[in-house]
Amino acid sequence: MDFLYYILTGSMILVASPFLILRALTSSAFRYEIKEKTKGAKALPSLKESLWVHASSVGEVRIAKTLITVLQEQGETRPIVLSTFTPTGYALAIEENLPHVFRLPLDFPLWLNPVFDQISPSQLILIEAELWPSLLRQCRKRKIPVLQVNGRVSEKSLQRYGKLKSFFLWMTEGITLFSMRSRTDADRLFELGVPEEKIRVTGNIKFDVLPKGSEELKSAVFDPSSFLIVFGSTRPGDEGPVMEAYVKLKKDFPNIIGVIAPRHMQRCREVEDLIREFDVEYILFSNIPEGDWVNHPGSLILLDKLGVLNSFYANAKLAYVGGGFNPRFGGQNILEPAAFDAPVLFGKHMNNFEEEARLLIDSGGGIQLQKEEELYQALKQLLLNSEKRQKAGRAAAETVRQHRGAVLRTVKIIEQNR
Repeated sequence: MDFLYYILTGSMILVASPFLILRALTSSAFRYEIKEKTKGAKALPSLKESLWVHASSVGEVRIAKTLITVLQEQGETRPIVLSTFTPTGYALAIEENLPHVFRLPLDFPLWLNPVFDQISPSQLILIEAELWPSLLRQCRKRKIPVLQVNGRVSEKSLQRYGKLKSFFLWMTEGITLFSMRSRTDADRLFELGVPEEKIRVTGNIKFDVLPKGSEELKSAVFDPSSFLIVFGSTRPGDEGPVMEAYVKLKKDFPNIIGVIAPRHMQRCREVEDLIREFDVEYILFSNIPEGDWVNHPGSLILLDKLGVLNSFYANAKLAYVGGGFNPRFGGQNILEPAAFDAPVLFGKHMNNFEEEARLLIDSGGGIQLQKEEELYQALKQLLLNSEKRQKAGRAAAETVRQHRGAVLRTVKIIEQNR
């Protein structure tokens, strides 16, 4: 099976090569991306018996940071290496000064083998849903223990892997243990044919990820009459309904400050063009003089800088988190604003955050909307009813507090399966 898979993927790479070369010739950004992906771990020092942690993007990198911090506090002596898949995940890992960071290369032995030679991993930790066939098969071949931590299997993934169950079991054969975030995820894994003795439920590390950045802006003094609403991690299709709701709210409550934070910074220009269509006064966060952003009641801030969203969540009275009205996106992290006592609104398609959504809804700290058109009324009701809003905020924060502890259980499993 391994040989057939490598022949198939190698052939696909060869077929795609002319198109990749053409794109590289016409796009400097694509050239840079390919360069980073093929470089692998060459820039790292030669390591022995390292602990390799792989995180896909920003959310997984935040989990990785918490996990690495606790591992080191618990006495982990192996050199720790962190790989990421996306450029935004890599940028955050560098910004957070995490150890030995590199971009995961293309999932093929030609590029993976030099990584193994450079860092000599004694264990691989995969965060959440990062399953790469060649990477996993190479670990099995080299007898390197592999753990999936904070594992999740969405309904969509269950259906996709269910059609290719033999491939899934072949791919994951070398995983020593699946440490899943919820019983639902564990049951789906068992349904795919993974033996029950290889599955554990340890909880969701995202509850242990304390939001950072609040120190930067939390001390800012607001005009007592102003009211901050954050529309965070918005995805394509979110900003239109957000702007419609914001325009209506501004007529009802002139003192509100709105913040729109696209999930991907490269979309800021697109979002900026949409805001202009609504003829609304706005300002880019990067253009605001330091410390002056609190003096813009009634205006809209477009957050065009990574790493400061949680600072706004820390000051928000209400938060809407995007990605939930399109099943393709499956929601975004709703725990970040919840940790700051903010009631959280989100859409109905939370397949990547099922457990988080259920817990916040059950506690009263989260409000799930069935349609985009409901956003304005839901926000207006909470603006008008301060008692209800504050109660929901307290419930959201308490939900986060009650479900912490998964990171310690995960560290114990990592130590037991070295």
